Amino acid sequence: MRSLPSIIHLDMDAFFAAVEQAAKPSLRGKPVIVGGLGGRGVVSTASYEARKFGVHSAMPMAQARRLCPNAAFLSGRFEAYRAVSELVMGLLRELSPLVQPLSLDEAFVDLEAGPYGPALAAADHGTGERLVLALAEDLRADIHRRTGLTASVGAAGSKLMAKIASEQAKPDGLVLIEPGQERAVLGPMPVRALPGIGPATEQVLRRAGLNTVADLAEAGEAELVQLLGKAHGAGVHQMSTGLDERPVVADQDAKSVSVEDTFEVDLADRDRVLREVDVLAARCVRRLRAAGRSGRTVVLKVRRFDFSTLTRSETLRGPTDEEAVIVETARRLASQVDITGGVRLLGVGVSQLADYTQEDLFAQAVREEPGEPGVVEAESEAGGQEPEVPAARHWMPGQDVRHAELGPGWVQGSGVGRVTVRFETPWSGPGRVRTFAVEDPALEPARPLPLRGDGVGPEDEVGPGDGGPAAG
Repeated sequence: MRSLPSIIHLDMDAFFAAVEQAAKPSLRGKPVIVGGLGGRGVVSTASYEARKFGVHSAMPMAQARRLCPNAAFLSGRFEAYRAVSELVMGLLRELSPLVQPLSLDEAFVDLEAGPYGPALAAADHGTGERLVLALAEDLRADIHRRTGLTASVGAAGSKLMAKIASEQAKPDGLVLIEPGQERAVLGPMPVRALPGIGPATEQVLRRAGLNTVADLAEAGEAELVQLLGKAHGAGVHQMSTGLDERPVVADQDAKSVSVEDTFEVDLADRDRVLREVDVLAARCVRRLRAAGRSGRTVVLKVRRFDFSTLTRSETLRGPTDEEAVIVETARRLASQVDITGGVRLLGVGVSQLADYTQEDLFAQAVREEPGEPGVVEAESEAGGQEPEVPAARHWMPGQDVRHAELGPGWVQGSGVGRVTVRFETPWSGPGRVRTFAVEDPALEPARPLPLRGDGVGPEDEVGPGDGGPAAG
């Protein structure tokens, strides 16, 4: 454990929604919800304006629509999120070569390994803390200046406490936890505050009367090992006492992304199993996208009533992070599994990861779901030949577009052969709205515009007919 709070944890505030608000002036200060817009869609990120209505991440999108019907519901633009993430991570690497990204919007930084390391090593306790606070405040200011976005930062002597501090700092704040204060800070917190304690582990601990982190520390390692197993129990006890010696490790390269759930009662109904697979696959996609990755192989894990465990996998034609494709593949794998006797655990994962996300997030789902609204299908002719008829263009809410005469804008919505576009840029005021036929040749998909910087600002606003990103 360090005597100085030289590990910081940065977490961008409501990242996906905040990027959308920064890119779309008409949405600033208004509820914005980003996620899957289909029938089984879930919320990926909700702006703080939407959170006031009770909307939160992982909530079914149908429920979010009921709670906040006047919000802007957007499908997500991962190319834009990745571009902003790369800029933020670049600022972090100016502070230290030891930057450990956890997702597109979250990372640990070891300040002792960077250019300010010698100053921190030579400083007394008070001076060292003031230097850490100054560096963190400068970082937050630089991020806001370069992107217009806010970030929350926690500083502490360990990764565990830095993460706890950044949670306390939200939104748009900075919290430093002094080394030596770990148990005082952690004690009153619920057990779920510790990493690695999910819903299933929480229920086990609650049944044993352990509700707070202080309860875990007082229970002792032996009792936690008996409840949770040797490795997990020992690790939970160590964290409950504030001990965490994990180093900040740069450039971690995950080989797979997966989620799993253990059920209180074994599942014996096929439809219930498939519903749980849907939920797990959606959670897996959220983790995949948060890491800015995609993958080729979908893996299903099943632990049966007798504790026997089996896996099934299917490799796709190319890497994807499309929820509909991964959900359908996982369901197909689950339909092949014998669930006689019941299932106690299910897991869904994606492997063979790549730093690649399909530019059209919905193209593969449309191809694999004939009959999707807006898709024109060919009819067989007498000779048995089926003429190739191109599918109608599919416009998604939030998508970047460019009109040959009116310039850059974004899709507000589409349906019944029409698409509504608001023409504005990150540097303009709220823009005007126009409606076009979905097949209007003057309207094309476009690359995201930068939020700020890169020589482009309000004085360089892109107007109708001006330059801008090439059509994608």
